[in-house]
This record gives sequence, structure tokens and C-alpha cells, in this order.
Amino acid sequence: MGKSKNPRRVAENEAYAVSRMLRTSGQKLNLVAGLIRNLPVEKALTQLTFSKKRIADDVKKTLQSAIANAENNHNLDVDELIVAEAYVGKNLTMKRGRPRARGRYGKILKPYSQLTILVRQPAEEKS
Repeated sequence: MGKSKNPRRVAENEAYAVSRMLRTSGQKLNLVAGLIRNLPVEKALTQLTFSKKRIADDVKKTLQSAIANAENNHNLDVDELIVAEAYVGKNLTMKRGRPRARGRYGKILKPYSQLTILVRQPAEEKS
């Protein structure tokens, strides 16, 4: 008997990957995600390789995962893929603190984020 197959969440020419619990704020992560939006995957990987931002390595891993998903699970051509979407969301925030002067308490927030990268193979135009 068994379970029925899960329906696809994206179109036939798309694949995606999600990274959760990335230890950075969403605002900083969005700066790096903005570097790769609407680029071919080869240029996006180069852009992330030479970026000086600390979180760029994690974004690169997520992009490589999306490329691998496209190639292995959906039989898409890697050379034609573009980064269609790269969006950032909030995750949990750890609350920490530090004692301050005169009996006060300084709040320290340590945010986590999540990143979703969607790659797409453009459809061939028929004339």
C-alpha cells in the first residue's frame, strides 16, 4: 500500500535548497543573498568564493546544494541554471545578557536566520 508521492513544490524546471539556523542576522545575510540574485550559477559561485563576508561560505554551500538537487533529483542542465530567487527569513533569537553598571543588565540578542535559494533552468524559446 504505502504513502502517495509528495507533490512538487516548485515547477518542473526549478530546484531549491534551504539552510536553517545560520548564525547571523537576516539583514547581513540578505546583503550576501543580494549579490547572487538573477546571476548564472557559475558567476554566483565565483562571487561567493571571493566575498569577504563571513556568511558567504554558508551561502555558497546552500547554492551548491541547490545545484546538486537540480542535477540529481530533477535532471536539469547545470550549465544553464540561474539563481532565480534567494530570500532570507528569521529564525530563533538567543537571548543573552551582561551585567552593567549600577545593577543594570545589558541585553544581548544573538539572531539566527534561514536562507532559501531557488535555481531555474530557463525554458527554450520556440520560434
